[in-house]
Amino acid sequence: MAGQIQQISVSKGGVPKLPVLGGEVGPVGILGDIQKNTKYHGGPRQALLWITAEGLDELKAAGFPVFPGAMGENVTTTGIDRRTVRLGQQWRMGEVIVEVTKMREPCKTLDPYGPGIQKAVYDPQVKAGDHTSPRWGLAGFYLAIVKLGSFSPGDPVVLLVDVA
Repeated sequence: MAGQIQQISVSKGGVPKLPVLGGEVGPVGILGDIQKNTKYHGGPRQALLWITAEGLDELKAAGFPVFPGAMGENVTTTGIDRRTVRLGQQWRMGEVIVEVTKMREPCKTLDPYGPGIQKAVYDPQVKAGDHTSPRWGLAGFYLAIVKLGSFSPGDPVVLLVDVA
């Protein structure tokens, strides 16, 4: 599986995150990206949030006014089917190698994008780790950093280590 980075996004806390030309990635995320609520966001197992552009397109078609960075993601990709991403997989994004660590559980931060968005992107199946849910990956995937480096829009996104 392969795709590419569409957008890298950062913020001084909150959503939306705004596009940048690229980023240097440290052990807990993109340098300069800040999370307001570190009780639930950030840290080494949630260093980055990844969402697919195709998933955003599905949400737009459902009437939610989302766009790259709107959901608080750091990395928006194209060409990767969110339904094929699994916990434990390792991906190369530009120079950076990441591991998918957990599903993002949406909170009230997403309220500006419409009532019901949390239910549209997350359900009990996703919470249980069931990738057969039609909502799998719509809220995003948290990533841990395996190898530091930099990445930019247009860089390839390649599956390195799959899980059985």
